[in-house]
Amino acid sequence: MHLKALCALAVAAFVMTACNKAETPAEVARDVEKARAEGQRDVADARADAQEAAADADKQVADAIADHDDDDVAKQAHDANEAFDQGKSKIVIAQAEADHKVAVEKCDALAGSAQKDCKDNADRALDQAKQTAKTNQ
Repeated sequence: MHLKALCALAVAAFVMTACNKAETPAEVARDVEKARAEGQRDVADARADAQEAAADADKQVADAIADHDDDDVAKQAHDANEAFDQGKSKIVIAQAEADHKVAVEKCDALAGSAQKDCKDNADRALDQAKQTAKTNQ
């Protein structure tokens, strides 16, 4: 009976340490570069989306001005400001997520509890950046 429990505990300990095993420097470098490239693409996509939304909003303002509709101009200007703020927020969040991906990959160079602590710190930094972006929106 005790032997089964001891074996189960040993297997669980092995599995847990295998999950937090340090990768080789070459693996970490490759994974970091891949995460950095993906992050740059994600940030570029967020910027493009924000620019498109801002351009659409600016066109709506211009159309309202051309129609000489002061109430619509005010509404469209307000909407344009919101679109700009949302775009900025999306860019900031995309950058934070990109930084998080890189940070997590760098954590893989560590082992055991140091790796877990590193990843937890990266998660907290991401959560804080997202919260700040939402607050500033």
